[in-house]
Amino acid sequence: MEPRDYTLVRIEGEYAYLKDDENGNEIFIALYLLPEGVDIGTRLHYEMLEYTII
Repeated sequence: MEPRDYTLVRIEGEYAYLKDDENGNEIFIALYLLPEGVDIGTRLHYEMLEYTII
């Protein structure tokens, strides 16, 4: 998968909902896959199977 930028838009239980900054599509992933310290509004970069805070 190509590199993408996301914004964390909501957290429900153990899942985080991310909005693709380019096309607006929403995905959800397990919260434990994200870096420590993320919160609603955090911008993330996804590349090489890893999320990093922008």
